[in-house]
Formats: sequence, structure tokens, C-alpha cells
Amino acid sequence: METEKLCKLVESIFPQKRILTNLADRYSYSFDASFGEYLPDLVVQPENKEEIASLIKVANEYKIPVYPRGAATSLSGGSLAVKGGIVLDMSQFKKHLVIDRENLLAIVSPSVITGDIHKQAEAAGLFYPPDPSSSHVSTIGGNLLENSSGPKGLKYGTTKEYVIGLEVVTPTGEIIRTGGKTVKNVTGYDLTRLIVGSEGTLGIVTEATLRLIPKPQARKTLLASFDRLIDSGHAITNILSAGILPSAMELMDNACIRAVENYTPSRLPVDAEAIIIVEIDGHEAAIEEEIKRCEEICFKQHATEVKVAQDEASRASIWKARKMVSPAITQMGPTKISEDATVPRSEIPKMMERLHAIRDKYQLNLVVFGHAGDGNLHPNIITDKRNFEEMKRVEEAVSEIFEAAVELGGTLSGEHGIGTLKAPYMEMELGPDGLMMMKKIKEAWDPNGILNPGKIFPQPGQTKVALL
Repeated sequence: METEKLCKLVESIFPQKRILTNLADRYSYSFDASFGEYLPDLVVQPENKEEIASLIKVANEYKIPVYPRGAATSLSGGSLAVKGGIVLDMSQFKKHLVIDRENLLAIVSPSVITGDIHKQAEAAGLFYPPDPSSSHVSTIGGNLLENSSGPKGLKYGTTKEYVIGLEVVTPTGEIIRTGGKTVKNVTGYDLTRLIVGSEGTLGIVTEATLRLIPKPQARKTLLASFDRLIDSGHAITNILSAGILPSAMELMDNACIRAVENYTPSRLPVDAEAIIIVEIDGHEAAIEEEIKRCEEICFKQHATEVKVAQDEASRASIWKARKMVSPAITQMGPTKISEDATVPRSEIPKMMERLHAIRDKYQLNLVVFGHAGDGNLHPNIITDKRNFEEMKRVEEAVSEIFEAAVELGGTLSGEHGIGTLKAPYMEMELGPDGLMMMKKIKEAWDPNGILNPGKIFPQPGQTKVALL
């Protein structure tokens, strides 16, 4: 549909100042933190659920694609307008954040920054565990729809465990509520869990009720260095098999360590092939014993050095270094392909070996970091999309990363989502019948296919990732 005609359709819903049509504005919405650029025909900025519902009804009538978009930190292309149409910029949605201390809940609008939920929950003596690396800029709406969780998933579970109620605009323009304020709720199908992680294909979240938990009494963090990456993998699995459940276990390989040191010096051991970060929380007496046991296990697995943070400043320094990995490695090349293939914990050492073999086979700048305690590794390939020969090798390497994860009993994505890049591999993991059942759900909820089309499901004839 022509942009001029499209504008006339939405002008009855939105004031002109919240309808963006010029090329410069639209271009800024053509990309996210993933790979690829797609120019939308129009961008609108809703402030309330009624505006969204009205727009969706118009979109259904004229078969116009609509793409919900938060802070655009998606690493899987979740908000890209791959078929043109309208980008629904949720950043201007009216913000509200209420902490219900008595019921251990947070009631939030989708435009609230996730880090602000952490701050207000902690001020009330409570804790919201999901903590993606982008939480200081990403919105809770995007985190919910991508089921982005971060390092605390090892002990506390993922985002879906903390979403107990939603207000949602459906793909046909109805406003519904799912779940509620009670932790226990078995009334009918669990639509809340269905929508969380649906990548904006089954609804647009306009309010969320989040479960909070009491803030842990104390926490201890250690950083262990290893000369061999494989030893760090065995240290991770041995800590877990020893009956210790850390709140987080993170891995950084040598390329990540050096990138962080070049980007923002953090006193990391640049000669180590890998480091792991282990955090224990709970009762003060218990964590002292457990952190000491973790230290012993690391040395038994040939750690060259183990440092236990003695104060909050030292702990914060360690975690700051970990959070700097993603921005730091972007300095290594103009194009970053981020993956999050996830394997069972016991297969972490094997997956590390497979990733190193893939790196050497295709002669690529492949770095590995991630939430190793729950098997959620983040292999990143730093490349240059202008180098067509290298990009072909990147495509083959990405395919092998996905195949390795599935062969080891894992999954294509632990938290980034499927989006556009992983869609060709869905059948490999789910099988044709499993994929068909997901398609049936999408078709039932979105009969005209207008909400975030081109995501999750492979396009006709699409069998492998295409980066060129």
C-alpha cells in the first residue's frame, strides 16, 4: 500500500506528531541489534491500548503487516519490518511501574526499562531475577516477548516463570487479560505462558504482572582463570554435580577477555584461555561454605588463579566486565552475528570443543561467552558483511553451530529468540509435526497473518540461513 494512503488510514487513530513518515525517521527503525535492514512504510507511536487495538483492526481490514518494537535490542531480528508495513514503536507508551510489596508483585507497562524494575524492587527489599545484559536499556515488553532472561536463570529460572498475568491486544484487535495476581492459576489454557516468548507474533503486551521474590540476604562472587577452555567447562559441570546451585555461572573465552580489556580495562587475566564467574547467594553462613567449595573445585580442574570478591565494589567490577563483553566485541569488526545455542549442562565441554572446531574449520573470528551454568552459550562471529567470501563461510559456520546444539540434545535458542536468522532450522529441532502445531496456533490467533510476519517460521523454500 502507498505510504500516503497508509497515513490517511492511521490519521484517525494517531495525532500527526506520533506518525513518522519521512525517510530519515523510518530508516532509524529499519534495524535492531541483529543482522539485516528492512525499511518500514510507516512508524506510529501509541500511548495506550485503545490506540493499538484500533490500529490492529485497520491492519486486519487492509492486510497491513504490523511490527511491535521496544528498545530494539533484539539479537534475532524480532522487530524488523521484513515485509514493510507499520512499525509500532512502544517506547512512547505511557509508563507505569507499581511495586505491590504485600503480594510480592510488580505491575508494569511494556515501555518500562527492565533495569528500573530491578531498582524499585530492590528498594522495597524484593528481587526480580531475570537480568538480560541489555536490561539497562531494554524494555520489559521486549524482554517478555523474547523470554530474555540473563545469568540468573541457572538458579531462579527464566522470564516466563515470573510473568503471572498479562493484558494483551490480540492479532485481531481484541483486548484480553490472561492470568492474574495469584501465583496459582489453573483456569483453562495457560495463555500467559503461550504469549511470553512468542516474539510479538501472538499479541502486543500492554501491561504485565510480574512475580517478585525476597531479596537474598547475602552473595559472594568469584572469578577463576584457566589455561584451557575445556577445563573451565569441566569446572562448571563439576560445581553443579557437587550439589551447589549458584545464582549465576558465566563464561568468557580469551577473545572476550582481551576485547573487554581493550574496551574498558577491568584487570582481567589477558593470558587466560577462559574465565568463569560464579556467584552464590542465600544465607551468609551457607554461601561462605559454598564459595570455598567452588574455589576448591576450580583449582582441582586446573584453574591458574581464583579471586573471591571481598566487597561489593569488587563484585560490581567483575560483573561490569561481564556486561561489557557484547559492546566490547563490536569493536573487533563492523558486523557481529550473535547466537545463543543452548545445550544440556553435561554437554557444555563437548559444545565448546565443537565451537572451537567450527572456528578453525572456517577460519573465522568466533568468540564464546554466555550463561554457561545453564548451557546457554553465546558464540559470536565478528566479520564484515561487505566481504562476500567470508560471509559465505559465516553462513556455513552458523548452520553447523545450530546442528551441533541440536545433536547434543540442545536447542536453537536459549533466550534471544528465533526471529529471522534461526527460522530455517525450526523443523530440524521440532520435526515437521511439531512445527505444524505451532503454525496452527499462529493461524488461529492471527488469521490474516498481520502481526510480526516473517518471524519464527521458515519462508517457502528457506532451508538455511542467508546472510547475503
